[in-house]
Amino acid sequence: MSPARPANQPMPAAGPTPAAPDRPGEQVGSEAEARSTGQPRFGRVTVSTLGDLSGVAVGHWTDAEARTGVTVVILPEGSTASAEVRGGAPATREFDVLAPSATVTRLDAVVLSGGSAFGLASVDGVMSTLGEAGRGFVTAGGVVPIVAAMSLFDLTVGSPQVRPGAAEGAAAASAALAALPAAAAALASLPGAAGDSTVGSVGSVGVGTGATVSKWRGRDHAVSGGLVTATVVEGGFSVTALVAANAFGDVVGHGPAGEPWPSLVPPDEVGAFGADGTPAPNAADSVGQDAGGGRDSAVADGSAASSAGTNTTLGLIVCDTALTKGECLLLAQGAHDGYARAITPPHCRVDGDAVVAAATGAVPLAALDDPRRVAEAELLRWMAVRATADALATLADVAPTGPLPWIDASN
Repeated sequence: MSPARPANQPMPAAGPTPAAPDRPGEQVGSEAEARSTGQPRFGRVTVSTLGDLSGVAVGHWTDAEARTGVTVVILPEGSTASAEVRGGAPATREFDVLAPSATVTRLDAVVLSGGSAFGLASVDGVMSTLGEAGRGFVTAGGVVPIVAAMSLFDLTVGSPQVRPGAAEGAAAASAALAALPAAAAALASLPGAAGDSTVGSVGSVGVGTGATVSKWRGRDHAVSGGLVTATVVEGGFSVTALVAANAFGDVVGHGPAGEPWPSLVPPDEVGAFGADGTPAPNAADSVGQDAGGGRDSAVADGSAASSAGTNTTLGLIVCDTALTKGECLLLAQGAHDGYARAITPPHCRVDGDAVVAAATGAVPLAALDDPRRVAEAELLRWMAVRATADALATLADVAPTGPLPWIDASN
């Protein structure tokens, strides 16, 4: 299949932050406008809520033709967060600032994007939008929005020339900000929404548009992935998971999951390896590039990882409690355990599996020196495990069906 866009089409130049669409779900931009004004290229902008979490809104920019998109989650003021990566080929931004030892304790937004490492450029538009809205870490030179980002690889479906950039990130962020005062009302304005908080937030939307899974079985056996969500409520607490499933392995209950363990070298790439499993001459030049364009050691050392950096499952956990950054890290680790319960195999060297866990602070916990605090934190971690696994278990219900629009690598 030929790319959906002309190969020589330029990316939109950086430009002014676009205004939010008149209403969620509006078609935004055109190719000519993208080239001449820096506005987002043709796509669809929608908004949604995240579970029943107050003060949280989600904006999506989706290009269904090019099979890519970006999802921006705006968090309430005062939210804390941490993050963890367990995959071997991540594409992330600002994860270091989320370490429990880092100075800044706030997180303003999370960006999940397609486009591989190119998609991290969408954060620039999100930061500009939040900065203009006065949201961020206060400094003498003005506010600096704290925005964590992670990207997945979707360049082999649809069009590899179309990647979310600053304009697309700004469009999704602007829509989410506009929805914050009344996110439910914004959802109700969408045709058929009827106030359903999951409308426009699952399946082939935003970051999940170009997601695929079961790629370890080869292109002929791979199936569509997508964006999924689930909420667990227990003990007076609420934990919601938002997951973009683009795994190298299988997702429970979906496609070929449950079939016998395949060769780790997908059948369509066996020709790149010799009889002893080591790369054939010059094979590494074609199959050994990671998400950022570098050589991946999994191919260099001859292991069966020929899809280096072309996968990645991204997760966001948001709870309504008041947690420290260290406790948020526990939730991120729990979400990775949820990956392990629902993905076979998880956290591969060719996945960039990453999770951000944020706490909005709406529900207080016991004091830090109260023994009950440990029990509450462990309960929340377990809820993160379950919410993540539950979300992934719904992929079969929301993922698109039909053949995948793989690009023709010979073009």
